[in-house]
Amino acid sequence: MPTIRSVSEVATAIRTHEGAGFPVRRPFPSRTLLDVDPFLLLDEMGPADHGPGEAKGAPDHPHRGFETVTYMLAGGMQHMDSAGNSGRIGPGDVQWMTAGSGVIHSEMPVKEIMQKGGRQHGFQLWVNLPKKDKMTAPRYQEIPAAKIPVGRKDGVAVRVIAGEALGAKAVIDTKTPIQYLHATLQPGASWEQAVGPEFRAFVYVFSGEADVAGKRRVKDGQLAVIGNDGDAVAVSNPGPVPAEVLVVAGVPLGEPVARYGPFVMNTDEEIEQAFKDYQAGRFVRKA
Repeated sequence: MPTIRSVSEVATAIRTHEGAGFPVRRPFPSRTLLDVDPFLLLDEMGPADHGPGEAKGAPDHPHRGFETVTYMLAGGMQHMDSAGNSGRIGPGDVQWMTAGSGVIHSEMPVKEIMQKGGRQHGFQLWVNLPKKDKMTAPRYQEIPAAKIPVGRKDGVAVRVIAGEALGAKAVIDTKTPIQYLHATLQPGASWEQAVGPEFRAFVYVFSGEADVAGKRRVKDGQLAVIGNDGDAVAVSNPGPVPAEVLVVAGVPLGEPVARYGPFVMNTDEEIEQAFKDYQAGRFVRKA
């Protein structure tokens, strides 16, 4: 029998704005929860309903030393970068961008949303890179919704972005062992996910409510940090409507973290060098 891991703390997302002014709910980083090593940030983008011309995104900005994972539930984002890459992701699609040594990119609402308005809803997760990979070459993985595997059992459906769940295995390649799961639990449904104690894990509820570890009630917009006292995470839905949750886990890096805005390195000197390289135009550029 698996040993269910407990909840060590619960954090409530703050409402703020990112990029050019789009609304997000952010459970971390905050004054009470700085990170969940190896994860640096989680933003729930929206949900927000926009009129024509109202939607905002994130114009050109740099990154170095970590990865950004963008997962759309509604609407769409168009991206372009300084290496000449471009693409778009819509409902159910995932973009896993390894910024590595440095890239300048933009993430803007797709043309249809800009012109006609509509709902934007999704997530962005920042994943720290180990010291040995911080200066790796930038890379994109874009996975359409149709290729994201789904596991199903007894009123639970799990979209497997990274890792494995309910017999389904992700197609995304990650630098370090990671589980990134989006579960929909029907009323009364329950689910146990194997997550070994070597992983640091959290559960974020973004619709309905859930009981985590069998007894800790976690409401919409709250994140439960999971203790390392077992080998499984348990989630159940006590409410009358479906519950939507993210279960995310990764092996902690245990390395020093120096972060300033869009740069995450191991030392302050490396942050200073990142600024110098960016200002000197030494990030990836178009040929």
